[in-house]
Amino acid sequence: MLDASVLLAAEDTDDAHHGEARRLLEYGHALATVDLAAYEVTNVAETRWRDPAAGERLRERVWLIATYGRLVRADRALLDAIAHISRIHGLSPCDATYVAAAHQLGWPLASCDERDLVGPGLARFPRDL
Repeated sequence: MLDASVLLAAEDTDDAHHGEARRLLEYGHALATVDLAAYEVTNVAETRWRDPAAGERLRERVWLIATYGRLVRADRALLDAIAHISRIHGLSPCDATYVAAAHQLGWPLASCDERDLVGPGLARFPRDL
């Protein structure tokens, strides 16, 4: 399961996790993400980076994962798990979405978010998967 930070790191050559994120995406691993990832990568690429081409590439990656892997969409059980995980771990609902979806699939979560996800043991860096 990939969070948006991994998709963004794979696009951003200045990101410390760039190479590891690219390798994770390119090695044919079974990949999954949540539909929220499309919104998050678009927000960063279009608003912060002001790079519509990057936004298009990132959205295409999300749709490729949806086509060849898994795209987790919200349902009642996932929403309840998001609320629970958010409360228990003090996470934003966005971060809790990735954690809940990974738990739902029984897959590890890859993230570049050391403070909120990797540090507390809720995810692993791309290099560790």
